Amino acid sequence: MPDSELTIGELAARAGLAPSALRFYESQGLIASGRTDGGQRRYHRDVLRRVAFVRVAQRVGLSLDEIRDALATLPASRTPNKADWTRLSRAWRPRLDDQIAVLERLRDELTSCIGCGCLSFRACSLYNPGDAAAALGTGPRYLLGDSSTDVIGGAAG
Repeated sequence: MPDSELTIGELAARAGLAPSALRFYESQGLIASGRTDGGQRRYHRDVLRRVAFVRVAQRVGLSLDEIRDALATLPASRTPNKADWTRLSRAWRPRLDDQIAVLERLRDELTSCIGCGCLSFRACSLYNPGDAAAALGTGPRYLLGDSSTDVIGGAAG
């Protein structure tokens, strides 16, 4: 086995994953392997970076489709270099900034409203009488950045 290749067990140990997770990533087109004459998987060492990228991207809430699309922009014929990863990072920056903003709003709203225990309808930024926030779109509109003034201010009407 060339030094640049890892068995599935070696990759799993280095990545901190079960071999079944690696087989799943491969079935989803997130990583690729070669095969020995005996049909055993062999991974190039650069797959470690891709696995690390997948794990972190999943942890921050990105979908497998988003991750797959991003990885598809990396060169398949060579190990991605710093410029490749920088380009990918720049393309994701707005998405990640939005995700950070949502997480900060969730933290702040849950702490200041639900966390206080009072659930005062006058002070609660999550209060949604008559489901008026539905006019702004689907999902938890106030936690996604809309406010009750958006409903009152004409966004709903």
